[in-house]
Amino acid sequence: MTAPVPPARPSLRRSLLKLHRWLSLGAAIFWLLQAITGVLIVFHWEITDAGIPGAHRPTDLAAIERRIAAIAPRDSGVTVKSVWTAAGYADRYNIIVEDAEGNGLTVRVAGDGTQLRNTRDGETTLMGFLVGFHHDLLGAWGSWIVSISGILLCTNLILGLVAAWPRRGTWRLALRPATRGPAAARLYSWHRALGLWVAAPALIIAATGTLLKFEGGVGDLAGVTPVALPPNPPAGDPIGFAAAARAGLAAIPGSTLTQAAWPKPDDATWRIRVRAPGELRRAYGGSYVLVDANSGAVRGIFPAAQAAPANAFMSALFPIHTGEAGGLPGRILSIAIGLWLITMIVAGSLLWFRRRKPRKPA
Repeated sequence: MTAPVPPARPSLRRSLLKLHRWLSLGAAIFWLLQAITGVLIVFHWEITDAGIPGAHRPTDLAAIERRIAAIAPRDSGVTVKSVWTAAGYADRYNIIVEDAEGNGLTVRVAGDGTQLRNTRDGETTLMGFLVGFHHDLLGAWGSWIVSISGILLCTNLILGLVAAWPRRGTWRLALRPATRGPAAARLYSWHRALGLWVAAPALIIAATGTLLKFEGGVGDLAGVTPVALPPNPPAGDPIGFAAAARAGLAAIPGSTLTQAAWPKPDDATWRIRVRAPGELRRAYGGSYVLVDANSGAVRGIFPAAQAAPANAFMSALFPIHTGEAGGLPGRILSIAIGLWLITMIVAGSLLWFRRRKPRKPA
């Protein structure tokens, strides 16, 4: 009588393939939605501005200040919070205001202060919907889903890469998809080859996007130093937007205005954010100039090029994720990686369904 032979334990490669397959199927719908919306919003700033008529007008800070005064007259109860670059067409800005009841309003203006569009909080365009959906599925609970699916995507890309890693001497065969043979075999060959070609840059895009969802916590762990100075007690009426913005732009020659944040009741400091020459970010620069709202003097200059390594790392996440770090080719590459992810999800799902399909008897 022979002893029963114990069943063979599955190899590590087979176990990784199985884990990769089930993780992919479980989160595929979220990854697919993220990939589709990500592809559609790479140029959402330019697409949004293309739908807002108005000729180009060079930036005139004094004219924008007059428009601000018209939007929020003194003693009207309307408060201006900040001014941001629109990031689409050049020399367009968003003025963020809040009325006495706390209702928010965004006023898009041209460089000469011409009012182009008003958007109240709660109103949304198609591009705004896609951006919100991509970031957090339009809700706080959705933000957690996006965060968790991002972690799963990163781990699954690593699992897929390890599982598809060719044995020595088979790299050329693995990187060239099969064009003959059964349909399932050819589909698997394409799925594996595309994964080997693009998994590494796709992992960078997915990892930076996931880290952005945990920006606060990751920044604390990395030791990010906030850009701040001791509060500056107010002494009379503060200087206006135009004077503060000019001081900030002059402090870093060649820079462009990204944001101007109004002084706080207990801190007479204008917070001017600019994009310095050579920064990775295309529109939303990471250099700061703090301007004394009492005198107009510069209190502190914080160029992105001289930022601490932790600050520079966190500032680089967004331009790497969106492809802005590589200019126009980088943004196009970001779209291509999104299309690759869509292709991989569809191909992987088709492979699974083909394998689940019962075989016809011989």
